[in-house]
Amino acid sequence: MHIPTIDDVRQAANVMAQHLSPAPLVRSHALEKELGLPEHRRVWLKDYGWTPVGSFKLLGALNWMDHHCERIGDRPVAAHSSGNFASGISFAGMRYGKRVIIVMPESAPQIKFERTRSFGAEIRTYDIATDHLTGQRDALTRQIAEEENAVQASPYDDPHVIAGNGVGGLEIADELQRMGRSLSHFLCQVSGGGLMAGHALAIADAFPQAEIVGIEPAGADDFCQSLEAQQRVRIERPQSICDGLCSYDVGEHNWPILQRHVPQAVAVPDADTQAAMRWFYQEHGLRCEPSGAIAVAAVLTGRVRLKGEGDIALVVSGRNVDDERFKAWIE
Repeated sequence: MHIPTIDDVRQAANVMAQHLSPAPLVRSHALEKELGLPEHRRVWLKDYGWTPVGSFKLLGALNWMDHHCERIGDRPVAAHSSGNFASGISFAGMRYGKRVIIVMPESAPQIKFERTRSFGAEIRTYDIATDHLTGQRDALTRQIAEEENAVQASPYDDPHVIAGNGVGGLEIADELQRMGRSLSHFLCQVSGGGLMAGHALAIADAFPQAEIVGIEPAGADDFCQSLEAQQRVRIERPQSICDGLCSYDVGEHNWPILQRHVPQAVAVPDADTQAAMRWFYQEHGLRCEPSGAIAVAAVLTGRVRLKGEGDIALVVSGRNVDDERFKAWIE
């Protein structure tokens, strides 16, 4: 099993440069004020809502597609996703001229269905409420792989996906170093671990003294439990409004990286995430999906102690949220 390294991330940057401009790293004066930080410390938001698919998932998907293009040939690609990897791998399929078939929960936000279809993918759905009993998600994905001779892509447990995601971490590090800034804390969402693992490789390489903190929903805190147990813990029924953070466990390829670089994780109740979504909207005018807002929720509620002298960087992982749900959550 190949565990990706910082060299893999740097190679993936060459792939991203062919398709994307970097997601913006934005200074949040409002968050600095809210946290009562001294003048010399700054807070930065890496906002993946600006990618063509509205989330970070495009990075790993493009790198995966680039590395598997010859193997795929004229075969289709099959993947399961709560929605953001679905649109990411669909966009990658469009760029590389590959047919993509996605397995998604029937309850996924409509915007994630629409984005995924807009790039030409086919979608098949399953009932996420009973999946812990039926295993329908994995069975349906395997069925497509077998019956259609499809190449199966993992949304997070794959070295090329991890390395691709890590390019965002390289972008954060490069920009901060260019400005002569130091980094004391990096906060990032953890679900299957592909986002955090990739970013942790880049941040630990550039800022070895920085505290890297994983953020999870309280109802899907398998990584928090895994850190405590010092082995991967699986949750059979993760539950949260953060639909993008409800994987059952962290991936095998991700776990060694997380163990090495992410010694701390905190769990955030959904009510605090909703408050952070409201704060984002009021202070920055951003409609953020719950999964995207949860890292900000962790600092607004004081769950992460921000002692130190350097800057703080937080990941806004995605902004794909339906209007009605968003309004209900922030009210």
